[in-house]
Order: sequence, then structure tokens, then C-alpha cells
Amino acid sequence: MKLGKTTNQNMQQKAAVFSGIALLVMTVAAIFAQGYVHSSLVVDGDAATTIKNIQASQALFRLEVLGWLFIIIMDLIVSWGFYLFLKPFYPGYALLAGGLRFLYTAILATAVSHLVVTNTIVQNPVGGTAADRVAQQAMDAITTFKATWSFGLIIFGLHLIAVGLIAWKTTKIPKVISFLVVLAGFSYSIIHFMYNFMPQIENVIGLVELILMVPMVIGELGFGIWLLIKGRKLTMD
Repeated sequence: MKLGKTTNQNMQQKAAVFSGIALLVMTVAAIFAQGYVHSSLVVDGDAATTIKNIQASQALFRLEVLGWLFIIIMDLIVSWGFYLFLKPFYPGYALLAGGLRFLYTAILATAVSHLVVTNTIVQNPVGGTAADRVAQQAMDAITTFKATWSFGLIIFGLHLIAVGLIAWKTTKIPKVISFLVVLAGFSYSIIHFMYNFMPQIENVIGLVELILMVPMVIGELGFGIWLLIKGRKLTMD
């Protein structure tokens, strides 16, 4: 009995370490892929400028796609790691949280496939296709990537809410961490629900997103840091 308990505890601690590392690595990859490359190359609503930027920096764009693929792998690690870490507290809710994260990752992978399509269009345009048509095809793929990812972030927010509520119900995880994770989850879900279903107020949504950006970033990232510092030493005694 004691051996089994020790094994489960070791697994939980390892899950904390792997999840924490994956979250931090994912954050760096996202800053590069979305924060730097994507925002530098893609100009919303301007297909001609966007394709010129990508054509001039094809290697950089391929690095963005590679970065997203790396993020998908890290997300899968987090999905499994969160489940293993939270399972000893509330198995059913842990499965729900892990399942929501896995579903989000599947949606993200679908979104990123459109960036792969964009890369193919830029590298191998169909012969005889006008330049403006090629630019629009690439822009359409990028727009689909953004829309699909945005929809997935609604699910991602629900996942964070589930994780935060599980953490709140335990005595092992600080309430401030739990609250920040729940707040981040509500922020993601509300903002991207509005982007998807109330696009007519996009300017207002952008302002709300700017206000909630800090809790959105701090929530999950703070939990990842806590997992690495404290979670890896957690005991169920």
C-alpha cells in the first residue's frame, strides 16, 4: 500500500515538473511564433503586403510553422501532465480538464494546418494563377488559421477554469494561483466567444483583451512556475 502511494506521489511530482517545463517552453515558442514572426509578416486585411513579406522571409515563416508544431507537442505534454497532477485530488474533474486541453490542442493542430497550406501556396503557386489571386489564397488560409485558433481558445479557457476550480478545492495549491488560473480561463473564453460570435464590436473586444492581457498571461504561466517550484515537492500527506 505504501509503495503504491509512493509511486503515485512520484508520478504526480514528475507530472508537475514536465507540465511546468512544457508551459515555460511553450510560452517562449509562442512569443517567437505569434508575437514576433506572425505579427511581423502578416498584415490583417492586406493580402498583397502579407504575401510580399512572407516571400521575402520564407525561412522565417517556416520557422513560425515549426514553432507552432512544437507548441502542439508541448500542449499534449501539458494535457497529460495536468491530468496526472490533478488526478489524486479529483479524478473525474482532472479527466475533464485534461480532455478539454486535448480537444483544444486538436483544434490548434487543425488551425496550424492552414499555415502549412499557406507555406505551400507561397512556395508552389499553381501555374498561371495571377499574383493577386495567389496572395488572396494565402491570406484566406491565414485568416482561417486565426479563426480556428480563436474558436479553440474558447475551449482553452474552459480548460483553465476547470484546472483553477480543482486547484481551489484543494488545500495544497495557493488560492491566489487558483484564482488567477480561473480568471485567465474566463478571460480567454469571454474574449474569444465575442470575437467569434460578436465580431461587430471588434474594437470593444480589442480593448477588453488589452485590459485582460495581464491576467491571461499570468494565470497559466504563474501556475507553471508554481508547479516547477512547489508542485514537484508536493505530498498528499
